[in-house]
Amino acid sequence: MTGIHAPRSAAWESRVRDSFAAQAMMANMGASLGEVAPGRVIIEMPFAPGFTQQHGFLHGGAVASVLDSACGYAGFSLMDDESAVLTAEFKINFLAPAAGDLFRFEGQVIKPGRTLVPTEGRAFATKAGAETLIATMSCTLMAVRGRGLSG
Repeated sequence: MTGIHAPRSAAWESRVRDSFAAQAMMANMGASLGEVAPGRVIIEMPFAPGFTQQHGFLHGGAVASVLDSACGYAGFSLMDDESAVLTAEFKINFLAPAAGDLFRFEGQVIKPGRTLVPTEGRAFATKAGAETLIATMSCTLMAVRGRGLSG
């Protein structure tokens, strides 16, 4: 993941933080914003037993949800004040079981567009001090205007 992009809103950081704070799902999962930079967002989450699958790993749906949010907020950070963000599509590759005490989800804009914003995401699990890449995501975001959405 590379590139540094210029935000189109002077209030980009507060827009990202305020929108994230309004996400009940992320709060219920214990997810929090780590790094927030133009075109790049990191979300962190401790292990959450309530979001595991039958083998005790963090469920793939939980990994996908938080990674989608990291990509979404990376894209949202570069959108203008009139835009909200929605995911148009994503593809996820699960590379290793989501076993760990702490998880990090990184979203990075590939190329900001006016309407479509392609992003990449990576999810990592940390267990006993060792970090493992557990998933990658390719995500296309859509800037939505004039529909009463706020982020």
